[in-house]
Amino acid sequence: MTDIALLPDRAVLEIAGEDRVSFLQGLVSNDVTQAAPGRAVWAALLTPQGKWLADFFILADADRLLLDLEAGQRDTVIKLLTRYRLRAKVTLSRLDLPVSAAWNGAPDTPIQAPDPRLPEAGWRILGEVEPTTDAAAYDAHRLALGLPDGSRDLESEKSTLVESGFDELGGISWEKGCYMGQELTARTKYRGLVKRRLVAVAVAGELPPPGTPIFHNDVDVGTLRSGRGDRALASLRLDAIRADHLTCAGASLTPRPSPWLNWEKSLHATA
Repeated sequence: MTDIALLPDRAVLEIAGEDRVSFLQGLVSNDVTQAAPGRAVWAALLTPQGKWLADFFILADADRLLLDLEAGQRDTVIKLLTRYRLRAKVTLSRLDLPVSAAWNGAPDTPIQAPDPRLPEAGWRILGEVEPTTDAAAYDAHRLALGLPDGSRDLESEKSTLVESGFDELGGISWEKGCYMGQELTARTKYRGLVKRRLVAVAVAGELPPPGTPIFHNDVDVGTLRSGRGDRALASLRLDAIRADHLTCAGASLTPRPSPWLNWEKSLHATA
């Protein structure tokens, strides 16, 4: 049976108007022209210095783009996009559409697309659908795959896309040309400037709260991010990913890099 979970912490922003694609194309990290009915694009909005501000799934129908994004970030994203709208013929509207995720089977809904990050991730759904499970089950599914979840795993104006898995997960287009923060994103990748990565970890003991420092032999090597039960994501220094025993408050952590994560490439680049 397909697992379908309503995600109450997500919201929808509509971008309509004849310039909608070209307008967003110059601002976000991925190729907006690839968004089409049944095909989503995952992209991020960055500072001019290439630091993360927000990310979202871009879905499309005949005459609009629909952004599936964090509910708590929708107003912020609207303000940022409005600042850069200038003479572009676009409108920005809040839509009262529920957002759901599905996995272990394909949903049959009017507005849906496969999650573009990994085939195992499932589907994104906009609109009414009957849930078969809850958001906690989806969160466990996401953590098992090592997928980041916006502000729960990235820090505004601090995190970079390359250290956060956007390269491997298809959240960056390296061919489309300029966008806000593009130059520094490319420099981070091609000059091997990555010093840490967002990595899945196994947790033994009570799960500490997000933001708790992580230590290896009494040296601060990272920070815990989102988690549930015995799984979490952590921002770790590259040399700490090889460690078999990290401490975080009263818990013990063991790095479990996801198969898709090319962290060793980053390590070699900085050697």
